Amino acid sequence: MQTRRRDFLKTLIAVGLAPSLPWSAPLQAQPAAVFPGARIPVILTSDIGDDIDDTWALGFLLKSPELDLKLAVGDYGKPQYRARLLAKFLQTVNHADVPIGIGTDSEPRGEGPQSEWIKDYKLESYPGKVHQDGVQAIIDTILSSAVPITLISIGPMPNVAAALAREPKIATRARLVGMYGSVRRGYDGSAKVSPEWNVKADSKACQKAFKAPWEITITPLDTCGVISLDGDRYQQVRNSKDVVASTIIQNYRLWSKANKQPGSPAETHSSTLFDTVAVYLAFSQTFCKMERLGIEVTDDGFTRISSAGKPVNVATEWTNLDGFRDLLVTRLTS
Repeated sequence: MQTRRRDFLKTLIAVGLAPSLPWSAPLQAQPAAVFPGARIPVILTSDIGDDIDDTWALGFLLKSPELDLKLAVGDYGKPQYRARLLAKFLQTVNHADVPIGIGTDSEPRGEGPQSEWIKDYKLESYPGKVHQDGVQAIIDTILSSAVPITLISIGPMPNVAAALAREPKIATRARLVGMYGSVRRGYDGSAKVSPEWNVKADSKACQKAFKAPWEITITPLDTCGVISLDGDRYQQVRNSKDVVASTIIQNYRLWSKANKQPGSPAETHSSTLFDTVAVYLAFSQTFCKMERLGIEVTDDGFTRISSAGKPVNVATEWTNLDGFRDLLVTRLTS
């Protein structure tokens, strides 16, 4: 079995679904194995409803044939708000078969800038399964899967940390792909390294996730902080009749209005689409330069390169930034 699994992982590397790793590394730390040609089973945890990029990322995930969404869970407080957003989006774009998990009832509470879109939507009307305990749903989905799960995490991680505390074994049955940190560059491509929000908002939870014995792949601000669409690319999405694209734009307009953004940005360009890169890394690394770096998460939200840190696969640069932008537009509008 060990030999077969190593051969299997080498096949994944050859087709770009897994990073090249020393084969002396423990098997539980290797990337999730999926049969070539099969869809990759994924769980999405997201602070959807705060920044709009989570909504773009969810749409991109649903339009990526390589990925099979098994569960979507709202993380970082506002449990009902996030669950209702997930439910209405999935139902609107004809994916109400996807189960939803309600996150823990913790800070922050209340709603956010997309609340107008769900003001008349009741979670009870969602046709699919709604798990009242999203943390347990994460655990059960990972442990019941016939193949290892890819956990795509695009927000602060209190639910992920809680799942690891409740059942540490999930880290041997999954890999983590996420939007976290600032390694050599900060926001907007700045040379100043920053305490990135998803880390800083709950650094203790992030520390727990980064210390768990699963394989981790991240897009820090170095790569995800420069992703936006404008010009013809943006207009293709804005004017698309595709239900996923049009639902994203509808939410983007409401989000922009709620945030009192000057002008009409939703008519001309996107905001920064950080989280879409994490979705991309769940199925490909072709457009990125990947480095294997020791990453230490500090209490104040920095992700420092350190020999004492967790070895992490980090997308540090783009090798084809326009290729990614074109892929994102094509997927969302096709």
